[in-house]
Amino acid sequence: MTTKPMTLLRSSRLVKASVAAAAFALTVSVAGCGAAGQETSGETRQFKADNGTVEIPQNPQRVVATGYAVPTLIEADAPLVGISSWQRGEPMMSDEDMKTYQDLPRVAGETAAETNYEAIAEQNPDLIVIGVPKPIFQEIDTERLESIAPVVAIGPDVPSAWKEVSRKQADAAGALERFDEGKREYEQKAEELKGKYADALDGLKLAHIGGYGEVENGNFQREFDGSWGTNVANDIGAEYYGQVSEKGKGSRAVSEYPSLEQLPSALKDAEAITYTVNADGSLPEAVKYVLDSNLWKNLPAVKKDMTFPVKYTEAATYGQATTALEALDETFAPLLKK
Repeated sequence: MTTKPMTLLRSSRLVKASVAAAAFALTVSVAGCGAAGQETSGETRQFKADNGTVEIPQNPQRVVATGYAVPTLIEADAPLVGISSWQRGEPMMSDEDMKTYQDLPRVAGETAAETNYEAIAEQNPDLIVIGVPKPIFQEIDTERLESIAPVVAIGPDVPSAWKEVSRKQADAAGALERFDEGKREYEQKAEELKGKYADALDGLKLAHIGGYGEVENGNFQREFDGSWGTNVANDIGAEYYGQVSEKGKGSRAVSEYPSLEQLPSALKDAEAITYTVNADGSLPEAVKYVLDSNLWKNLPAVKKDMTFPVKYTEAATYGQATTALEALDETFAPLLKK
């Protein structure tokens, strides 16, 4: 993802389509038929989601997922029959998950406007999990989706919320067993690295340059605790000093966008600086803009060679975050020698 989101994602205008024909309402009911006439159990439960309390199948058999729910439910081995595109997560997928991702039918693109309601109906789902933040969910034709199958909206409000959100998504899809295995693996790895870097990170004043700055507007993104580039590092003991000067909603509660001219004053007290890089180690345009400036070169942390690239900053599942931990271990290794 290369553009700065308005909350967690950049909003896009939904092209409203007409309400689905009555046949859509008959496609699937909670106690209706699954694939090839397979009967579901008919048992249901009440599930609390961003769009209210929804009656969903106790054991869904055919799940459609969009947004943040896509990588989560692939990793959790949920019974998926259709997904949206999720390009930002592709570099972090295992070979097995990538194959699943590529093989599943696409029922939506990267934005709400690219939701294909007919394609969703064709997959005959018994549950639809919309993994987008609340402002984006409002752009979706909810009534049309609900005429196809029960809909639960479960999206993050701030970047670090992926942990709670992903578990709710897996719970809705009846895939907690595999999910919890991944969660345990992540937590074990995080604890291991927390011990390994305890002395190196103790009291270290960190700052982070994020990848969502806007070169055309002459600004950069500074991320604090709980943001994209910092939340996984937080789990191994890294602390990013300071806070947003004027907190907003969503990601603006944990990151801000000063002009480049403010770089010296914003980061003068940083003892170490991390910055977002792409999965291949290259610099996003917004980060390159900062690192190419003389203002960057004159920062105290830069002069002391205390700058560290961070990969996989958009990790939003425990599997992806484990990959991010492995990358952080490599990134912070030089601290052990200082």
